[in-house]
Amino acid sequence: MSINIYVGNLSFDANESELKGLFETYGVVESAKIIADQFTGRSRGFGFIEMENREEGLKAIQELDSKDLNGRSLKVNEARPKNNSGGARRDAGRSRW
Repeated sequence: MSINIYVGNLSFDANESELKGLFETYGVVESAKIIADQFTGRSRGFGFIEMENREEGLKAIQELDSKDLNGRSLKVNEARPKNNSGGARRDAGRSRW
C-alpha cells in the first residue's frame, strides 16, 4: 500500500529531483511534486511525495521531519486526503458589502 507525504517549509530553490532523491534513500518514490503558484510559477514552499511502500514512507517521515534542506527545517508528515469541496473559494457566497 502506498503513502502520500506532505513536505512543507521547502526552500523556494528546491526542485523535484532533489526532493525525490532525498526520499529515495528510504524506498521507492512513485512521484515527487513541488506545488507552484499558478500565476507566477514560483514554488509555494511545499510539495508531496508518493512512496510505494507505506512502512518505508513512515520511516522517511520520522527521519526527515525537522531535517535541514537548503537552510530550511522541513516539515514532513502524512498528507491528509484531498478535500472534494470542488475548489470553491472560502468566501464564495458571502457579500463583500
